[in-house]
Amino acid sequence: MDVLKYLVLVAAALALAVAFALSVWIKGNPEGNDRMKEVSGFIRRGAMAFLKREYRYMAAVIVALAIILSAAINPLTAALYVLGAVFSVLAGFFGMKVATWGNVRTANAANEKGLAGALKVAFRSGAVMGLCVVGLGLLGLGLVFVAMGVNSASVITGFGFGASSMALFGRVGGGIYTKAADVGADLVGKVEAGIPEDDPRNPAVIADNVGDNVGDVAGMGSDLFESYVGSIISAITLAVIIPTITPTFGESFALEPLEGSVFPLLLSAFGIIASIIGIFFVRGKEGSNPATSLNIGTYVSTALIVVAALVMSKLFFDNFNCAVAVIAGLIVGTAIGKITEVYTSSDYKAVKSIAKQCLTGEATTIISGIGAGMLSTVWPVLFIAAGIFAANAFAGLYGIALAAVGMLSTAGMVVAVDAYGPVSDNAGGIAEMTELPKEVRSITDKLDSVGNTTAAIGKGFAIGSAALTALALFASYSQVVGLEIISLLDPPVIIGLFIGAMLPFLFSALTMNSVGKAANHMIEEVRRQFREDAGIMKGTSLPDYERCVDISTKAALKEMVAPGLLAIVAPLAVGVVFGAQALGGMLAGALATGVLLAIMMANAGGAWDNAKKHIEEGNHGGKGSNAHKAAVVGDTVGDPFKDTAGPSLNILIKLMTIVSVVFAPLFGAGLL
Repeated sequence: MDVLKYLVLVAAALALAVAFALSVWIKGNPEGNDRMKEVSGFIRRGAMAFLKREYRYMAAVIVALAIILSAAINPLTAALYVLGAVFSVLAGFFGMKVATWGNVRTANAANEKGLAGALKVAFRSGAVMGLCVVGLGLLGLGLVFVAMGVNSASVITGFGFGASSMALFGRVGGGIYTKAADVGADLVGKVEAGIPEDDPRNPAVIADNVGDNVGDVAGMGSDLFESYVGSIISAITLAVIIPTITPTFGESFALEPLEGSVFPLLLSAFGIIASIIGIFFVRGKEGSNPATSLNIGTYVSTALIVVAALVMSKLFFDNFNCAVAVIAGLIVGTAIGKITEVYTSSDYKAVKSIAKQCLTGEATTIISGIGAGMLSTVWPVLFIAAGIFAANAFAGLYGIALAAVGMLSTAGMVVAVDAYGPVSDNAGGIAEMTELPKEVRSITDKLDSVGNTTAAIGKGFAIGSAALTALALFASYSQVVGLEIISLLDPPVIIGLFIGAMLPFLFSALTMNSVGKAANHMIEEVRRQFREDAGIMKGTSLPDYERCVDISTKAALKEMVAPGLLAIVAPLAVGVVFGAQALGGMLAGALATGVLLAIMMANAGGAWDNAKKHIEEGNHGGKGSNAHKAAVVGDTVGDPFKDTAGPSLNILIKLMTIVSVVFAPLFGAGLL
């Protein structure tokens, strides 16, 4: 068993080595002509400038929370908090850096090598992000476990807290940035000025492309980094606390702390190997659908994990109970991904119905999109419930944690497929701004169309994993504070339940309003530039791109603070004032409403986006029609739904839960 834990470090190192090799290969591809290099340089510099300024804010948060943890809990937990925060930041930084290399090279590959060449560059750019997430996540946890063994369970939650806090600031900050730019670019550029998307005359176009990287690559990567480490941490914590598993189906079996801790770590190590194999299965062909190739890679990595789970469960526990829990998580993740596709892809009824509603104006567009988003919550919740039931029936609370680990075991592949989308989107923007042949834009549009669906699937996957991870962490919290039951007849529990149910709405309001404020500044700036410089629309003078980048940057950094602090302060306040029971109620309320609201917002936003693209393909009057203008408004409303508030809710419910676990020693009966 001692030897096996070192295999975890080997797998983590392998992930980082492959990520490095892919980044070298990507950088070795040609960037294209001088104009392409210039435009990609604007995007790269804007993205890195934002990250550097954001990291300064994050550094202050890291120092402050490390001091609080050291004083209130213990110095070792504080040290692991810093380690988790730094690794989360590094994962986002490396992934986004390579994505900004890959966008222009994808556009050039589309020009020189066609669809297959462009798909290869774009996907491998996303794969670097995926491998950095799982590599750094498992490396950090593996180092702590190798150094401390099962004793790490008492402090390893600090690592998860560091990952969670940075993920929230990264996701919220990146989401506000990208949507402020996107909304400003769409409303003034498309609707008012009547110019195409990614037109170089639009002053906000570079900020929009920068936002794809800071929000959908760095932000999304930090989101799944947090879920990935959180699921493993919850499994390790429960393995140390629970001595015996008494399943509903099958005989009871002992859960040795060492075996129970190594199992999720080793399963994640096999997940890295499965993801690497799956990544190299993605090979596009001319004339083929890129989605087919991406799906093959995903299915290959999933199948390999199923085999690994069956073998490991038999070797570790002499039964297949834990394998069933892992497979339940995989099935739930796959099912949620497919359901998300049904509600957000233009190949299905929901998006086509919204596109048809655009014929009668903006109001019906908004109504139909919200309706589709609400309806899309039904099946994901039922699958999550079924997954929880199966995991618990075969392996108890530990099984629920394993279901989350199983769902996230192929995170390397899932993040790769998700991050491929923003790279393709940027490639299309570069092709448009540098006036490459129409055939090139056709290729990048095809990649981007698939990327919109994969991004929506990735968001659905993130929500499902957040639900299971938060529930597993909640189980850890209940064990740590000794809660055997939470009674709804207890007034403090009801108080906590209502406060928790309200928090996702308050959090969403803060982030949505932040996007609105930032977008207002962007819209005014774009209008000002069009008004004061007639040469911009004539194409005789360049807009001031840097001014728009600066507006998004300042707004994002200013507005991300309040939502970020809410997630940390709320559980501490409820726990200290009302006690551990009330805090349990709060976490339950936040989990229930947070998951539903996140699914609704993410899928409504994705559906509006693809309804717009469906019309732009020539349906219902095509570009420039009244239906198209209504669809642009719907897409604009959906932008903060799917890229700011919705995905940030995943992190909110996980961060509040892990804050509760870390600070559990402070919560007793409460002050009231």
